Amino acid sequence: MSERYSKYQRLKIEFAAPRVLRVIMNNPESLNSADTIMHEELGTIWRDIDADPEVSAVILTGAGKAFSAGGDFAMIEDVINDFDVRARTWREAKDLVYNVINCSKPIVSAMRGPAVGAGLVCGLLADISIASKGARLIDGHTRLGVAAGDHAAIVWPLLCGLARAKYYLLLCDPVSGAKAEEIGLISLAVEDEELDAKAIEIASRLAMGPQAAIRWTKYSLNNWLRQAGPTFDASLALEFLNFTGPDVLEGMASLREKRAPNFRSESPV
Repeated sequence: MSERYSKYQRLKIEFAAPRVLRVIMNNPESLNSADTIMHEELGTIWRDIDADPEVSAVILTGAGKAFSAGGDFAMIEDVINDFDVRARTWREAKDLVYNVINCSKPIVSAMRGPAVGAGLVCGLLADISIASKGARLIDGHTRLGVAAGDHAAIVWPLLCGLARAKYYLLLCDPVSGAKAEEIGLISLAVEDEELDAKAIEIASRLAMGPQAAIRWTKYSLNNWLRQAGPTFDASLALEFLNFTGPDVLEGMASLREKRAPNFRSESPV
């Protein structure tokens, strides 16, 4: 294993098969939620993988029975309260999306349990996205009181169409793995016990295939996402503008108190 991965604290990194690197989001005390450390690491790992000559394909998954339960509450509160943290997290969120898109190695995601937040960003931007049929994919931005930034505007309409994207992103309804496959949000849904083996099978096929052809096909197809870059940039800026407003305070309080939110603000736009 290359020394380039020794710095990672929240990501467990191992080889799952020849030339197939497995990246495991590993914060089991909170269902692999993305705290400050993991959020930064999910943005930088793809550059290290891209530069690693021993890796031809990647699997991203979560430790235990969860993919990722979303953003850590403490991190979100720091984003709300501290401008410097907010600016840094905005940059990390931008890098996360673009680094996944620009990583030349094909990425396979294997999602089970909850898939929310920064983990879901990588899960849906992966080149081959696989979920267990019972997985729960949730974009919870508007439930928190912020615009659906991250990956939502750049990829959901392309995957499942604008009408369905608006439905799920405005209402934050959960999408099961089976439903996600049906509407085109993911590549494939399988039984939970088949998930890890299927991810290894697909990643191994990619790793053993013609690398220039596979990587250049990925690069060409991802130009659809690059063309949507201004849409993504605007959505992310508006999300972080919302972190300075009143709705996110009520959203956070309601999540902590496990109650329905009572949003009262009216947008000036």
